Amino acid sequence: MEASSTNPKVDFYFNKAEKWQAELEILRTIVLDCGLSEELKWGVPCYTFQDSNVVLIHAFKGYCAVLFPKGALLKDPNGILIQQTENTQAARQIRFTGLQEIADREFSIKAYIREAIEIEKAGLKVPLKDASELQIPAEFQQKLEETPALTTAFRALTPGRQRAYLLHFAAPKQAQTRAARVEKCTPQILKGKGLNE
Repeated sequence: MEASSTNPKVDFYFNKAEKWQAELEILRTIVLDCGLSEELKWGVPCYTFQDSNVVLIHAFKGYCAVLFPKGALLKDPNGILIQQTENTQAARQIRFTGLQEIADREFSIKAYIREAIEIEKAGLKVPLKDASELQIPAEFQQKLEETPALTTAFRALTPGRQRAYLLHFAAPKQAQTRAARVEKCTPQILKGKGLNE
């Protein structure tokens, strides 16, 4: 596959990197060698095949990474894909903490990217859990039982919006914090709006 050229709109991301700059540049070269188009999406470099997102490059405090939006479908023969959180359904990362690590894995990175391109060509989708499969936190369940209009409004939300609320409510360890989140979001749900709308 022929290498792609860099997109000037994306250069700022690599230029602004205070940490991992050399690692990010190498990852950029590796990804572009796979013939993907470079775009800027969500403020980060995103590499596409026929307008489908295949892989993104991210820098974090403790590591830099390539992220596959449909990584759950990759075979992962090397056992290097990481699920960011237990609630992440589709995306998977390969993390790096140095140039040598990237150099050692270059062949594997390209193999994973080629597989991700094939997944896009085949039109495969990651089967996502329905919001109904998620557990409703007790604090929200109680509020739903007390407020029939809230139950109606919540059921009218799209599955994605329901899921976002349930994950948001379940995240805190303390019941008091969970209850506070439920209270704060109730008016938003009653208006038929999603968590971040």
